[in-house]
Amino acid sequence: MKKETYEAQKAFAGEKKPSMLRRCVGHDYTGRQIYMITMVTEGRHPLFGRIVGKSEAPCGSPDEPHIELSALGKSVADEWWAASLHHPEVEVIALQMMPDHLHGILFVREKMEKPLGIALRGFKQSCNKHYRELVMGLPPVPSVALPTQQTQPTPRKNRRGEDRTHGLLFARGYNDKLLLRAGQLETWLRYLADNPRRLLMKREHPDLFRVQRNLTVAGVSFSAIGNSFLLNRPVRLFVQCSRRLTETEIQAKVEEYLTAVRQGAVLVSPAISPGEKAVMRAAFNEGLPLIYLQENGFTELAKPSGARMEACARGQLLILSPWEHHNEQITISRNQCLILNDLARRICEND
Repeated sequence: MKKETYEAQKAFAGEKKPSMLRRCVGHDYTGRQIYMITMVTEGRHPLFGRIVGKSEAPCGSPDEPHIELSALGKSVADEWWAASLHHPEVEVIALQMMPDHLHGILFVREKMEKPLGIALRGFKQSCNKHYRELVMGLPPVPSVALPTQQTQPTPRKNRRGEDRTHGLLFARGYNDKLLLRAGQLETWLRYLADNPRRLLMKREHPDLFRVQRNLTVAGVSFSAIGNSFLLNRPVRLFVQCSRRLTETEIQAKVEEYLTAVRQGAVLVSPAISPGEKAVMRAAFNEGLPLIYLQENGFTELAKPSGARMEACARGQLLILSPWEHHNEQITISRNQCLILNDLARRICEND
C-alpha cells in the first residue's frame, strides 16, 4: 500500500475531534428512553471512596471487589437515588460509584418538560453543596448573598475563566449512552457491577492496561492496549480467510491455525471475514496469544471490556489501532478493511 493512501485514510478516519461529552445529534432528550450516564470528578480526584478486595475473589465473599464510600460518596449516591423525587418522570435503575467517577442508569418513563440534561445539572448542583460542606468545610451558600470584603474569598479561575472559588465536584459535562437494542441493558448492568474488579485488575497489571501511544511497528504508528511483547514473538501468522469458504473449509482453517499457535506462533488479524472471526475466536477461547487490529482507537482511560480484559491480564492479547478514537457508531469501510489487513500482513513480515 502506498504511504500517502494510508495517511489520507488515517486523516479521514480521525478528522472529527473525539469527545466523550458529545450529545446524540437529533435525539429528543425529553422523550421516553433509557440512558447510561457517566460523570467524572474535576481533575479525576478520588473523592468518592476507595476500591477494596481482591480481583480474583468470588461474588459474595468478604474480599469481593467493592467500593468503600467516603462521606461525600454516600451523599452523592443518596442524591442519585433521590432523582425520582425531584423528577417523577425519571426512574433510577442502577448506580455504580467509583473513586473518581460514577456510572448510573436512568429510565425516562414519560415525556419531560425539559431535557434530561437540566435534571442532571440539578443533580450536580446538589452534589456541589455536599462537596463544599464535606470537603472544603464551607457553610451552605445562602440564597441571598451579602458579599463583603471580609467574607468573600479571592476568586480563583480555571483556564476557561470560570469562577472556581468553591470548586466544582464534577468535571464539565457528562457522557450518555442510549439503550438501542435488546440485551444492552443487561450488558450495562454487568459492566457497572464489574467496575470495581476491573479497576483492581488494572492496578495489579498496570503495564497491560495502560494505553500506549505511538507504538511503531513496521513503520506505522499505533495506539495499543495489552501485551506488546507479543510483537517480539519470532513466528507471527497473518490470518486471512476468503469470504467464499464453506463451513467445512473454515473449520479446516481453524484447525490449521490452532496447530501453529499451539507450537508457539501468535495470530495477527483484524478478524473481518467469517473465517477470520472463527479462527481468532477459537484461539481466544483456548487462551492462545493474539494480536488484534481494530478500526477504533482508544481514549486515555480506555480499558478492554469483558473477556478481553481477562485476556490482557493473562498477557494473551494485544489490541492495536492505527486511527484515533471516535464515539460514533460507524460501519467499517472496505478501504479500512484493506488497510487493516495490509497492516496485519506487514506486522507478520516485520523483523
